[in-house]
Order: sequence, then C-alpha cells, then structure tokens
Amino acid sequence: MAEQTTKHKRPRRSIASRTVFSTIAGCITLSILTLIIGLNLYAEALINKYVDNAFDTSRHAATSAKHGVNSIGLANRVMEIYRGLSEEERAMTGTPEYRAKFAEIEESHEYSTLIKMFQTYIHSDNVYDVYLAMYDIDTCTMVYIADPDSEGQLYPGEWEPATREGMMKFLEWDGNGVLYDIDNTKKYGWICTAGQPIRDEDGNICAFVLTDISPSNFMGNIMRFAVSTFAGTILITILIVCFQLHYMKKTVVKPVKNISQAAGNYVRDKKSGANVTDHFSALKTNTGNEIDELTDVMSEMERDLIEHENEITRITAEKEHIIAELDLARKIQADMLPNSFPAFPDRPEFDIYATMTPAKAVGGDFYDFFLINDDHLALVIADVSGKGIPAALFMMISKMLINNYAEHIYSPAKILEKMNNVICRKNKEEMFVTVWLGVLEISTGKITAANAGHEFPVIGRADGDFEYLNDKHGFVIGIMDGMTYKEYEIQLRKGDTLFLYTDGLPEAADSDEELFGTERVLDVLNRNKGRGPAELLNAVQAEVDSFVGSADQFDDLTMFALKIMQ
Repeated sequence: MAEQTTKHKRPRRSIASRTVFSTIAGCITLSILTLIIGLNLYAEALINKYVDNAFDTSRHAATSAKHGVNSIGLANRVMEIYRGLSEEERAMTGTPEYRAKFAEIEESHEYSTLIKMFQTYIHSDNVYDVYLAMYDIDTCTMVYIADPDSEGQLYPGEWEPATREGMMKFLEWDGNGVLYDIDNTKKYGWICTAGQPIRDEDGNICAFVLTDISPSNFMGNIMRFAVSTFAGTILITILIVCFQLHYMKKTVVKPVKNISQAAGNYVRDKKSGANVTDHFSALKTNTGNEIDELTDVMSEMERDLIEHENEITRITAEKEHIIAELDLARKIQADMLPNSFPAFPDRPEFDIYATMTPAKAVGGDFYDFFLINDDHLALVIADVSGKGIPAALFMMISKMLINNYAEHIYSPAKILEKMNNVICRKNKEEMFVTVWLGVLEISTGKITAANAGHEFPVIGRADGDFEYLNDKHGFVIGIMDGMTYKEYEIQLRKGDTLFLYTDGLPEAADSDEELFGTERVLDVLNRNKGRGPAELLNAVQAEVDSFVGSADQFDDLTMFALKIMQ
C-alpha cells in the first residue's frame, strides 16, 4: 500500500509537455514511415530490375546449355545415379566417397564445358552464381549437376534440402512471367534465385538453369537512396512540428485538461456519494472539432453509467438467485441417487458402491440400485445425451420409469422396452439415454441384464483379471418406438466384481486432448483387484484426476461396482 501511494505522489508531466513529446514523436514516426514506404517502393523496383536481369541470364544460359552441349543427357545421367542411391548413400553428400560415385560425370567434356559457360555468364552479367540443378520431389531436395561457384562449389550429384513450396513453384511454372524465389537459407542467408527450365523433346523438365543474386548486389543503391530521403524528411519534419505544436496547444491541450478535471471531480463525487450528474455537461469546450463530440459523449456516458450501475445491481441479485437454485438442484439430484454407504449393511452377501461427478452443476448420468424383493437386486447405470439442466430433467424421468416398472416386471429387457415406448411418445427434443439394467439373484449370484446402447460392463473374477464383457447392445432409449431388447446372463461367484461406468470415464481428456481410454481403465482396475467397491472406485477416480490434471471436465463421470462377498 505504501509503495502504491508513493507512485501516485510522484511528479507527472503535464498534458502540454506530453502533447509536445507526442507531436514530435508522431512527426518523427511519420517521417520514418514515409522513409520506409519510399525505401520499400524503391527497393521493390530495384529488386525487380535485378530479378529480371537474373531471369534473362538464366534464359540465355539455358539456351546456350541446351544447344551448346548435351546438358539434357548430362542431367539425366546425374539424376539416374542419384535416384539409384540408398538413403544412407545420399546422406554422405559432400564426402569424397559420395563424389566418387559421380566421377564419370565430373570428368566429362559436357560438364567442363558447362562450367566454363556458366563462369562466363557470372562475370559478364555480374551475378552471384549460375548453375544447373534439378529438383527431386521424392526426397524434397535440389540436386546439383554443374555449379561453377568458386567459394562453395557443389559437385555433380551433391544436394541440398529444398522447401516443397519453393520446389513446386519452379516445377509447376506455366511459362508466364518471371520465374524466381526469394528465401532465407541457413547456408547462404537471404538469396534470390531466378530460373529457366530445360525440357526434352517430349516437354518434360530435365533440369533448371538457376541464377542467384545476393542482396549485396543492390544494397549500395538502396543505402544511397535512404540517406538522401532521410535528409529531406528531417527538414520537412521540423516544419511540421513547429506548426503542429502551436495548433495542438490551442485546440487539444486546454480542452482535454478541462475534461480531465471533470473526470477527477466525477470520481471524487462518486467516492463521497455525492449525487452530481453534470460534471461533463457543464463543460463549454467550443473547439469546433472532435473534442466537443468527446464532451457530449462523456456527458451521455455519465448518465448511462448511473443506469448501468443500477442494472448491474439487479443482475447480480438475479445471478445469486440462479446460483442458489442450481445448488439446490444439485442437492436434489444427489439426494435422488443412493448415497448412503454401506447401502445394505444387513446383507452380507454383497457389497456395493457408486459415484457420480457431473460436468456442470447438475448432470445427465445416473445410477441406482434397489431391492425388488429379498432375493432380487436391481442394478442400473445410465447416461443421458447432453449435460446440465435439460439432461438432469430427462435423467429424473428415466430413473422414475425404471423404478416404477421394476417393481412389477423382473425382466430387464421388458422394462427397457416399456420405458422406451413411453419416452418416445413425448420426446419432441429427441433426447436419448443409454442404459445398462441388470437384476441380481442374490442367492445364486446370477445377473440377468440388458444393454440399451451403454458401455460394455467389466467383470473381475476372484482368481483372474478384470475383462470387458462384450455384451450385445440394443438401441438407445428415446429415439425409435417399438424397439425390443435381448437379455443375457452373468454368473458371479464369491470374490467376483462387476464394474459399470459411463463414457465420461474412457473419454476423460487431459490438456493435450488425449483420452483416458479403455485400456487405462482395465490397467487401474487390475492394479487394484481384490479391493472392495469403495476402494476400487476411489482408486479409479484418483487415476483419472491425475491423468486429466488441470483440464476441464467435459462430460459427466459415473462409476458403479458390485462385489459378491459370500
């Protein structure tokens, strides 16, 4: 706090001094921009001139190379040898061993003639380099055929990596305009390459005569232009600054200072609670420019702020009310699900545990388990499409239908069929729910189950690992009327565990959008086999939390475990 107070008490430059500074800075900036634009235009024209010259050099050299020697045959022999090399052999480029593979080419009369020819063009046209090369699409490289560069000569067959964009620019040239490319390479820095293709009798490109020009070719001319232009802009800048300072003080500095004082009075009165609403409307700037409009806007803003503050107060109260209602809805939803564990303390035959973590305040997943009679236990896990309030309402309807039908019908398939028909009749929003429904015969450990589009259950045997049970899926509930579902049986024995879940478990994603996946589900289950349902689910949840990290939860996550104890 003391440090902040000290900062506020530090001397500040006045608006007038800031205006002087900004005016000078603005004029200098304008001058620099003018200089830059002029330099760009001049440089572009100069570069175009050099590029045209380089292209003409390539064109003339290509004509000489094609008609003066058998350059097509030479290029074809180099590329034939190059394409016949393995990747390991190509990686030896630049070594004596690699050069030896092309020794016959280097010793040929055509090669030496091309080198002398290109040297003549380099000296006569004052360019950086003229050489014969070919692009190889398969390896994305430029393969040199004849290069007379005295400083860094590349011998036949030696290659350098090429960008696909630059390579295709040359290979797909339609013959119109000037063929060139400018690139910043690691080896040469900025370089401009113009080229002319050499084609065989069938019109196929066999090689390119390429001409390189370096920025040093035209930097001297650009620097001379820059110096003369800079001197002229400085003189103009001085004249503009003198005029602009006088004008700005009269039409901007003083009116802005008055607006600043009014703003300070506005803040002071707001803090003190004074009901003053004419801080800006009382100003008489009379500048005849945008400052007058600014004063009018500030006056209107002052009125709008008062209305806005009242609106914010009202919206805040409504938001708090909505948050309270959502919290109540979350509690109601949680209370509808069995949440007291152990759920059946007087039934030692089995142990059961379940959790539901919604992605929003309320969710569409649900689980349920209840005794139909002394020897039959209903087991339910479901996942409603979507999230939030709509999914929660659909979930409550689905849960109640299952509970109602299960009291009279012991067949999971028949329960799902009746539930589907009821929902389809009044499902205009076309929501749906996936359901796994099973009925455990407690005395025998036999589960009769039906699956309406839900995830595969996982069975963990007392003497083995957890494994997915690839049961037959029926169609989801709520989309198509008249659907039928098939039942199947699962025989559980002492120590066996049934694990159920919604897709929020395998589809939990980390910050890189990698999914938790079904294999990780099996892995964590098998690392914790033998544990009770509560410990097992807590271990899975901890593994998911560690995997997801700081990423937001995308979907509801529900898990359910049943273990046969005796």
